[in-house]
Amino acid sequence: MMVARQGRELQRYSASTGGCIVVGCIPYRVREDNNEVEVLVICSRKKGASAGVLFPKGGCELDESMDKAARPEALEEAGVRGETGPSLGRWGYPRRS
Repeated sequence: MMVARQGRELQRYSASTGGCIVVGCIPYRVREDNNEVEVLVICSRKKGASAGVLFPKGGCELDESMDKAARPEALEEAGVRGETGPSLGRWGYPRRS
């Protein structure tokens, strides 16, 4: 069983924005029987405007590469294991108040 790290002591922050760096993944599989792609999303536990479906994500720590940080998030948040592929890009979001 994998245990999630706690605390922000090792949290990686952006030098340009000061925001915390978060990594995520889009878990998918290609079905062998019909070659269709299935994408896994998880449900948010929040209620109201923040509720909905999302992809597993979490903070990236100083001792982790972004690739290495994405894999445990998939396991911790969605219960799936897999290989990571190339980066799909970078996005910035304004900080919530």
